[in-house]
Amino acid sequence: MKILVVSDTHRNFNALKAVTEKCPDFDTLIHLGDGEKEFEDISALFPEKGMIYVKGNCDYGQHEQVHIAKFGSVRIFCSHGHTFGVKYGLQEYAAAAKENRCNVALYGHTHICRTEFVDGVFMMNPGSPCEPRGGNPPTFGVINVEPAGEIKMEIIPL
Repeated sequence: MKILVVSDTHRNFNALKAVTEKCPDFDTLIHLGDGEKEFEDISALFPEKGMIYVKGNCDYGQHEQVHIAKFGSVRIFCSHGHTFGVKYGLQEYAAAAKENRCNVALYGHTHICRTEFVDGVFMMNPGSPCEPRGGNPPTFGVINVEPAGEIKMEIIPL
């Protein structure tokens, strides 16, 4: 199972489309907020793919703040992250993921890409494919979930 992870596209449909063009063999796309319009547009182009969206701090629609995605034995905690204070540390976010029995936690908001292991939880911020910060290039994330439940995460430069 190949999962594309994006966040913070901020009305830039072309950046989101470029992500799907770079990895066209994806099974599911998870958008972590601040891009509801372009998410709706990209979803229309891929009706056969799994699509998940959570509300960011710049979104106005009626989307979930938190979503728990299940892929076999892998449970993924998805949120934009702003309500968990991810700009100031990841302990609260990792605790929320563990409380929901998730072994992966995805977040955006900071526009800074990173992957790490915090208190037993695989964490990923895919950065932004159009407005990166921290001196990083435009990026997105890929998670491969193997049939035995093995998780492989990577940040991909756009």
